[in-house]
Amino acid sequence: MGMVWHAHDEVLGRDVAVKEVLPPPNMSGPEREEFAVRTFREARAAGRVAHPGVATVYDVLEERGHPWIVMQLVQSRTLGALIREEGPMPPAQAAGIGLQLLEALRAAHAAGVLHRDVKPDNVLLSQDGRAVLTDFGIATTEDEAPVTRTGILVGTPAFMAPERAAGGRATPASDLWSVGVTLYMAVEGHSPFQRDTALATLGAVMHAEPRPLARAGVLAPVLLGLLRKDPAERMSLEEAERRLTAILTGAAPERTGPVTVPAGHRRPRRRLLPLAAIVGGALAVGLVTGGAAWWSQRPRQPVTPSPVPAVVTTEKTTVYESPTPELKTTRPESTAPSPSGPPSPPQSRPQSHEARTSSTPPPTREQQPRSPSPTAKKKTPTKEPKPTKTKEEATGRAPGQIEGTGNGRALGKGKKKKSA
Repeated sequence: MGMVWHAHDEVLGRDVAVKEVLPPPNMSGPEREEFAVRTFREARAAGRVAHPGVATVYDVLEERGHPWIVMQLVQSRTLGALIREEGPMPPAQAAGIGLQLLEALRAAHAAGVLHRDVKPDNVLLSQDGRAVLTDFGIATTEDEAPVTRTGILVGTPAFMAPERAAGGRATPASDLWSVGVTLYMAVEGHSPFQRDTALATLGAVMHAEPRPLARAGVLAPVLLGLLRKDPAERMSLEEAERRLTAILTGAAPERTGPVTVPAGHRRPRRRLLPLAAIVGGALAVGLVTGGAAWWSQRPRQPVTPSPVPAVVTTEKTTVYESPTPELKTTRPESTAPSPSGPPSPPQSRPQSHEARTSSTPPPTREQQPRSPSPTAKKKTPTKEPKPTKTKEEATGRAPGQIEGTGNGRALGKGKKKKSA
């Protein structure tokens, strides 16, 4: 895993952010060396991107046996923290953040750099209203293979594009998919593909449709376009920018309510590699997030960093340990009202879309009470009673004769009595 520290550059006299990139556990010596070389190469690639929406990479160095990336410090909180603390946001606000992310990715892609891990926790919301894309610690150039020699798939499962989850190469369209998942989470409050395990999450990314939209409104067509399984059918960066700009300028009509993918737009998907081919037949997945192995996608537990020297000094940079790393890992309950419906109860998170149904019946026309109409009684024809015979007349016995004392052949004859 990785940890970001607030540090001070004594040479240039400025505060910086320093990311400590830890290698995956149980790596052999040659594998750790390969990991360090790869991290240096990726950091240098990210350093080529110069854009206000991208946290600048200043330097990369090796100390205490693993890499450290020195980056621009942005006084902010992450989009992920905002969603956890305040709940889903209005579609227009999410559209503004999405437009800035697309502009940052345009600059990165123009430099031949792919981010590969766009997600809410890697989007910084600065105090002046800017959205800054950070953590290019696993960025790569477009000509690199998606899986390292150790077989570790790079990225976060819930935000990884289907073609990458299936073992394919990362492309600019892969980053656009991650933007779609990020904006989906911003307006809905949850991931469209998150499951209980990493394996199940990757399976949902490749084969399941996103959970139906309930709060996206006018943003829904953009989300559905960015979340096309086939990258060839996925909405382009230019088209997404045009639609988001129209939302911000009010050129697009507001849509509310649940939105589903029209049946006519569901094109046959390209055949993807079986999930078992990715994990090599094992029921465990090791994924690199920020240059480290990803083993579980469950909510993070509070991380207490191990004691490190108070100062890490290099030829160019002096890094001071932050006394209180600003890490927020819990997600408080949200009661933020939805722009298209009533607020959720405070004791639970937003309900599943299957449960979001209105409890108020549609208005009906008031009707006057009717007096009960008399019901005619149906007459049943009665039959005249037949004259009954005495027992002696029916059996032909004389009065006083005991039953069974007559002709024995008469016993047991007649109709058989039905058993109850």
